[in-house]
Amino acid sequence: MTIQGERLDAVVADAVAGDRDALREVLETIRPIVVRYCRARLGTAERGGLSADDVAQEVCLAAITALPRYRDQGRPFLAFVYGIAAHKVADAHRAASRDLAYPADELPERHSDDADPEQLALEAESVTRMNELLEVLPDQQREIIIMRVVVGLSAEETATAVGSTPGRSEWLSTGR
Repeated sequence: MTIQGERLDAVVADAVAGDRDALREVLETIRPIVVRYCRARLGTAERGGLSADDVAQEVCLAAITALPRYRDQGRPFLAFVYGIAAHKVADAHRAASRDLAYPADELPERHSDDADPEQLALEAESVTRMNELLEVLPDQQREIIIMRVVVGLSAEETATAVGSTPGRSEWLSTGR
C-alpha cells in the first residue's frame, strides 16, 4: 500500500519521531517512485558498475538516513526525496563518465526469460533515443515530464516536487 499527500506527511512525522511501522510505510511508499525515477533518468542497463536500481537503493537509504534530521518546511516529503534522487542520479552520471571502462575477467552469464537479445537491443535503443530527446528540453520541463509520465505523479505532486504550480506542471508535461 502506498500513501501520499497529507497522509504521507503525517506518517513521515511519525517516522521522524521513531515509529518503526511508520518508517516501513514511508519506505514502501517512496521506493517504487524512486525506482521509476532512477530508471527513467539512467535507463535499465548497468553503466560503470552501477545500475538504476543501485542508485534507487542509495536514494532510499539516504532518505531514510536523513529522516531523523528532516524538518517539514511547508513542502511535501516527496519533494525532499526527489531532491536526494536528483543529486544521486547526477552523481551516477558523473561516475559513469569518469569510468568509461568496466573491466571484467569474464563476461557475466545472463539468463533472462524476459526478452531475447534483439528485444533487449531495441529497448536499449529506445531508451537511448528517449534520453537524447529529453536532453534537448530545459531542465525543469525534462524533470516534469519524467515525474508525470514515467513516475506517474499527478500534476499537483509534480508541481510541489519541482517548486512550480499544478497548471504550469500540466502545461509543461504536454510538451508546450
